[in-house]
Amino acid sequence: MKSREFRALSDEKLLDLFDDKKQEMFVLRQQKASGELKDTNALRHVRREIARVLTILNERQLAAGVAEKGE
Repeated sequence: MKSREFRALSDEKLLDLFDDKKQEMFVLRQQKASGELKDTNALRHVRREIARVLTILNERQLAAGVAEKGE
C-alpha cells in the first residue's frame, strides 16, 4: 500500500491495520528464527508499512492539537 491509500483510511481502520501488521511482523520473525522464511524482504516491507501507519496517525494527532490551539 502507498501512503496515499493509508491516508484515505479512518483512524479506527488504521489502528486495526497496525494491529494486523504487528501480528504479521511477529509471524515473520518466528519464521526467520526457525529458518522457514523464504522472502527476507517481507520483514522490511511490513516494518515500513507499520512506520507509515504510525506516521499518519501522528500527523493527524498533531493536526488535531494545532486545531485545538487555534480555536
